[in-house]
Amino acid sequence: MDYDAMDGLEDAGPRVTVRQASRDRADFTMEGVDLSFANSLRRTLLAEVPTMAIDLVEVQANTSSLADEFIAHRLGLIPLNSKNVDDVAYTRDCEYCEQYCEHCSVTLDLHARCTGDEIMKVYARDLVVSEPRPNEWVGMPVITDSLGLGSVICKLRKDQEIRMKCIAKKGIAKEHAKWAPTSAVGFEYDPHNKLRHLDYWYEEDPVKEWPKSHNAAWEDALQDGEPFDFSANPSKFYFDVESIGNLEPDAVVLQGIKVMQQKLALVIQELSGDDRNGDADGFGGPRSPDGMQAGGDYGLNQGYTTPFGDTGGQTMYGGGTTPFGATPYGQSGWQ
Repeated sequence: MDYDAMDGLEDAGPRVTVRQASRDRADFTMEGVDLSFANSLRRTLLAEVPTMAIDLVEVQANTSSLADEFIAHRLGLIPLNSKNVDDVAYTRDCEYCEQYCEHCSVTLDLHARCTGDEIMKVYARDLVVSEPRPNEWVGMPVITDSLGLGSVICKLRKDQEIRMKCIAKKGIAKEHAKWAPTSAVGFEYDPHNKLRHLDYWYEEDPVKEWPKSHNAAWEDALQDGEPFDFSANPSKFYFDVESIGNLEPDAVVLQGIKVMQQKLALVIQELSGDDRNGDADGFGGPRSPDGMQAGGDYGLNQGYTTPFGDTGGQTMYGGGTTPFGATPYGQSGWQ
């Protein structure tokens, strides 16, 4: 099957201009793509870039004033280093375990006890990563403050203690916000509103009441008497990606593009009639559990069987009838 270039954009190709880059932020412009692609990238950066986060907490001791669930929730929101997260398998796809192992998770231990009279604070730095793990980076708590303490987990008074085993797994923000790689993704196009996609509400003067963003300096302003171009489309998009620290902002963007490539490859695979499964050797990626086949196993006739197996359209009671025999119309089943 041939796939034509979209509006001639394939020949020109996308063009990216980096305006500002730091450890936790990347500000860049993108040209040579259409609005749907740019918005898809924005949504992917927010929700579908895989990272590591604490997903299971085994409480061995907790005599603090906070409930187990409260501390577990705080632990899940601590950013963990997700460099080379592709080395970590999704737990649902792991071939070596049913719940977690060294191939699909990272174990962190937390043990703190207050022995003094003053209140003791427990920080993210107190999380100790256990070996082995998929690589030397994943799972380490992200600590960016000047004192090297990290986020506060809880406070303990004299003789209070917490001892927990934390299991970090790979996931995406579409499943839970704790796997989000970004705190925000700024996105804008047409800062002068030449395309009139926005209809500003104003009292007297929209120019004074709606100040332009700093992106307006990168485009020519609308001239007085300039005719409206009904065929114009947005061609330049402004991104401002702010990472929470588990991935560098450039890595977030690259991972987002990779995820989009995988999803598009699956679409092309379906359109081309290729019936190969999208596993780890193909174009796989985040997905829901497969359907169940006869006997309670997974994988056959997804979406067309009941949990009782592939019975050829029959009910759990056998045959093609209702559990009470014939239908009210005297027939023994569906015709």
